[in-house]
Amino acid sequence: MTDIIKNSIRAIHDYPKPGIVFRDITPLLANGEAFKATIEALVQRYQSKGLTKIVGIEARGFIFGTALAYALGIGFVPLRKPGKLPGKTIQQRYALEYGEDALEMHTDALDATDHVLIIDDLLATGGTVLAAVELMKHADVTVEECAFIIALNALPGAKRLQQASIPYYTLCEF
Repeated sequence: MTDIIKNSIRAIHDYPKPGIVFRDITPLLANGEAFKATIEALVQRYQSKGLTKIVGIEARGFIFGTALAYALGIGFVPLRKPGKLPGKTIQQRYALEYGEDALEMHTDALDATDHVLIIDDLLATGGTVLAAVELMKHADVTVEECAFIIALNALPGAKRLQQASIPYYTLCEF
């Protein structure tokens, strides 16, 4: 099953700058069989984990997270960039290579009874997902695992999650 998924992810060399190999998920999304296989693989892994919500990181985490939440029959909570949510929010800032960013969620989106899966398309340096985990701690929810379609082994994301004792799962590694 993972072959069709991995083979549907396109490598674009020297994007967005020379020396970078960008892993493009748009062919996977356009291939109904590959997209279905992706969601089915995630459903198989998470259907008996007792999850109450899927938490998706903006923006590509929304694509996989909403489909997975639907398939599992549970709710979806978006983590957005600042200023995108209309209600009262909590925020977690995090460092980027050059600067800083933040994630926000509605204060009433989750409660202490929730058991969540955090999902995004790609694990690279790990900064965004670590900020998402911190946001979940502020919301006093249980993070069961973090899931990614792709992990880039040359970057430190997986190591950072391991060092922080955060369980994670990836469908494909490059």
